[in-house]
Amino acid sequence: MFGSKKQPKAAGIRQAKFTTLIAHDIEIDGDIRFGEGLRLDGHVRGNVMAKSEGHTLLVLSDRGCVTGNVHGHDIVINGRIVGDVVAEHFVELQANAHVTGNIEYLQLRMDAGATVEGKLSRRDGAAAPPAPAPAARHPDKPQGSPIPAPDDATAQTVTP
Repeated sequence: MFGSKKQPKAAGIRQAKFTTLIAHDIEIDGDIRFGEGLRLDGHVRGNVMAKSEGHTLLVLSDRGCVTGNVHGHDIVINGRIVGDVVAEHFVELQANAHVTGNIEYLQLRMDAGATVEGKLSRRDGAAAPPAPAPAARHPDKPQGSPIPAPDDATAQTVTP
């Protein structure tokens, strides 16, 4: 009856194990390479990168700051980054996140208050659902409306 319905598991962070903590009073000049999970409360002047292509998690707290590029599988940002961010899977920008740089992601969550001064780009990845082929559409559904292409006389089809 109550609680008998299981909620579908939300797509998002797959790794929740932290193996490393950099405290708020730590300052690092140089690159950091991490495996599994890293919680960063301190300040890094250098790149922060995952060691492997596995399911890594980087959490930058509201006290944390990175001046350099950031690369990982899942990335949660609540602090400040001056540099580009590349996430193989998921980026979460929490309310205190401030990113000055471009962000590449497969999935993105952005809370009110987060700011990005740069370009947001969705990555093409195997986990992204493929676009339906035109032959796979149901014949009773509308096929979209033609929109003229900007530089030629051909038309593109836009589907909802």
